[in-house]
Amino acid sequence: MALVPCQVLRVAILLSYCSILCNYKAIEMPSHQTYGGSWKFLTFIDLVIQAVFFGICVLTDLSSLLTRGSGNQEQERQLRKLISLRDWMLAVLAFPVGVFVVAVFWIIYAYDREMIYPKLLDNFIPGWLNHGMPALIHRPHSEFVVRRTSVKN
Repeated sequence: MALVPCQVLRVAILLSYCSILCNYKAIEMPSHQTYGGSWKFLTFIDLVIQAVFFGICVLTDLSSLLTRGSGNQEQERQLRKLISLRDWMLAVLAFPVGVFVVAVFWIIYAYDREMIYPKLLDNFIPGWLNHGMPALIHRPHSEFVVRRTSVKN
């Protein structure tokens, strides 16, 4: 049972999301102390959605590797439910919210940087994290959606 590169990619994406979440939570920002904390930022909410989605992807990959060829009907039924959950989460939450966050962030950033990302935040959030969060959200989905739709058709 060798791991397919796509499965290894999903594990790497999940680990990168978790590392960004840990780095983001370690940053001391004044806005984290007010009502709502980090949860008032759509970028943070989307990052959590993406981490949960890729966690489900990794769980689905592991489950399919472990149940392959077992012949157990109950395990196959549970795997189909997990795959349905993964596909639903991609179609309803992960992809639409991810694309919306990336598009809105960069459109507003190009129009007026101070409106969405004031220069004051450069003291708290490193440049690689600022560019990494919105950009990292969309890239895995474009590969995943193209691959999934081409396999189903």
